[in-house]
Amino acid sequence: MFYRTLSLWLCFSLSLIGFAQDSFQIKGIVANAKTLQPIEGANIIGKGSFSTSSSTGFFTLKNISEDDYTFTISHLGFTSKTITVNVGNDQETHKIFLEESTTALDKIEINGKTKKRERNESPVVSQLVTKEFLSNNRENSLMQTLSKIPGVSTIKIGSGQSKPVIRGLGFNRVAVVQNGIKHEAQQWGNDHGLEIDQYGIENIQIVKGPASLVYGSDAIAGVVDIQPNKVPLINSFSGEVNVLGESNNDLLGISAGIQARKEKWFYRGRITYRDYGDYKVPTDKINYENYIFELYDNNLRNTAGREANASISLGYVTDKFNSETTISNVNAKNGFFANAHGLEVRTSSIDYDSSNRDIDLPYHKVNHFKITNNTSLALDKHTIHADLGFQNNIREEHSEPVPHGFMPTPSNSKERSFNKNTFSLNIKDAFKPNEQHDIVAGINLEYQNNTIGGWGFLIPEYNRFTIGSFAFDQFEINSDLHLLAGVRYDYGQINSKSYFDWYPSTINNANGSTSYVYLQRAQDKILNFGNISASLGLSYLVKNTTFKINIGKSFRMPLANELASDGVNYHMYRYEKGNLDLDPEESYQLDIDIDHTTKNYSFGISPFVNFFENFIYLNPTSNYYETLQIYEYTQNKVFRVGGELRASTNIINNLQLNASAEYVYSRQTSGPKEGFTIPFSPPLSGLFSANYQFKDLFFLKQPQLIADYRITAKQNEIVPPEEKTDGYQVLNMSLLTQIELFKTKRPLDVKFKLNNVFDTKYYDHTSFYRLIDVPEAGRNISIALTQTF
Repeated sequence: MFYRTLSLWLCFSLSLIGFAQDSFQIKGIVANAKTLQPIEGANIIGKGSFSTSSSTGFFTLKNISEDDYTFTISHLGFTSKTITVNVGNDQETHKIFLEESTTALDKIEINGKTKKRERNESPVVSQLVTKEFLSNNRENSLMQTLSKIPGVSTIKIGSGQSKPVIRGLGFNRVAVVQNGIKHEAQQWGNDHGLEIDQYGIENIQIVKGPASLVYGSDAIAGVVDIQPNKVPLINSFSGEVNVLGESNNDLLGISAGIQARKEKWFYRGRITYRDYGDYKVPTDKINYENYIFELYDNNLRNTAGREANASISLGYVTDKFNSETTISNVNAKNGFFANAHGLEVRTSSIDYDSSNRDIDLPYHKVNHFKITNNTSLALDKHTIHADLGFQNNIREEHSEPVPHGFMPTPSNSKERSFNKNTFSLNIKDAFKPNEQHDIVAGINLEYQNNTIGGWGFLIPEYNRFTIGSFAFDQFEINSDLHLLAGVRYDYGQINSKSYFDWYPSTINNANGSTSYVYLQRAQDKILNFGNISASLGLSYLVKNTTFKINIGKSFRMPLANELASDGVNYHMYRYEKGNLDLDPEESYQLDIDIDHTTKNYSFGISPFVNFFENFIYLNPTSNYYETLQIYEYTQNKVFRVGGELRASTNIINNLQLNASAEYVYSRQTSGPKEGFTIPFSPPLSGLFSANYQFKDLFFLKQPQLIADYRITAKQNEIVPPEEKTDGYQVLNMSLLTQIELFKTKRPLDVKFKLNNVFDTKYYDHTSFYRLIDVPEAGRNISIALTQTF
């Protein structure tokens, strides 16, 4: 495997040299004519090319013809300049000096900061994911797309579903926020994915580390913040159509979106549909619970699915007021690998191999309906932000009606259903009393109502109410040194409802008689929680280097399944039991981030140290219920340490090289599993990528060839029932280009991708199906077409 990978990598490298031709570029540096300091964020616009100057003032215009070329340089607070240069082989670096305009200097300082500068000044360790990154790296789900970012991984459930993991922590320890509202579904389940359409998203901010200060409970490990899209330009209309096809699971998908604006009113709309079959794995048999299951044509039977999404929004904007209301609906139906739901498939009458597109039992279907409103109002030194949201999540899990224990054969296939309504309100005031202070204070309210149905009980019905208030101040000690300090208090109440079995169980009495009792699985219980969060951080900017240090305390309230579950989870083939005595999780974390960036290379390191006072986890016991092992929720202390490394360089023309690595060490320091790690702990992993930009080739415009090589170490640090996972190496390759197909102003974007080039059989330790010895998907060829207009 190593030699095959090395051979392909050498071929790729040689091809870069062989195809490298004279690619004409214009390189330059933009600087202030008065101070001679570099200007960051200047726009450089020419015919068919665009660039933005970096923090050192450097810019590059690519794919320029050998001729006289005219372009314009502009920046807020400076007089624009238009120049003409002769393009040739000399590749000289042009120095361009802009004169300050008559705009007052203090106004330039207020309004001239770039988004990058603002992020560098904030001590919070975060990363901005752009629309370009999402488009170039798009996979089958949003979180699989984001998994190329160091420190971010996924818990995959088949080919179409996944949930976020940040630095080894997932489930309700990572908050997913969309348009300012925390996404609320049934994210507590191992086999529950994320119901969000990944198309049409422009920017995502990923916060690594404790973020309860702003987001409250469930942000104890970090946040995936899907930010609102920018307001369209005045009197504009635009849109795009995305078409996707894949070979591994015969996926066909289409997504179309439009947006328009007159003067003050604007709207957006998008529809997405995806249909896919069973995905293929590089093996012909699965060994689960000592049973061998043969696979037909390498198809992981019953993993097909369908997804239909739609969204529409209406907005109104003025100089000081902005409001947008968004309505969206995500609907999906996915099959579960037939041998994953207990072992009933051994006696099933369903022909799972009759078609690779059938969605047979067991399967789940989910519908997530969401309405959000985001409003902001600027009032002198105050800016008021209000986010209002309603969500309805309906999830049903269907399986063959099979009797278990005293339970008779059910009359239908609906094993479990959940209907969750969530009402959210966030209000905050961003106040700038002077040039040094940026103060934000706010309040968050959320109410949930979750009802259940079906013949299989796992968690009870419950109501949950939370309220939290916070305040923080980002203080500018000087232009390069910034301090952030904040505090937050939260109160929450969970009201769980009683539940009795729908069938009687036989109880043998002490006097020898027999009783038939409807067993009680859950009781009426009201639990109250309160907690304080806090954060203190510093950021220091010196030339090309940014230093950040942040220490914070976060918390997470226990969930209904952790408190009151009492039933069989057939997806995991175990009996799960909650604990009403659980306390809120409390986490203390120290984060450091160092980033050094120049025009030719960049390097960064982000270590962290984390301690949980009372980490909640599901502990396997020595007790059994009807042949199923009982797992009980408990708490103990956990110590974690790790971090990420990242580096990139473009010292060779048109060639971008990137490397990153991530590692997390976790250890339970008390409790029955003292000395073990925690579940779903990702192993040491590294990602190496090369991106070569060719000059135009025949009808291909701006072709890019990308190779990603991931190396993952063995994971020997496990906690039962996990198994050790061998290390692996996987190579993925992509070709991105543009074709002027329809004679329009905007070309057709084309992306060819080859995942798992060598059809490698490997196991991802954080995959849901790893627990039943299912390898990851085999070789996959995909083509994605995007036409903007």
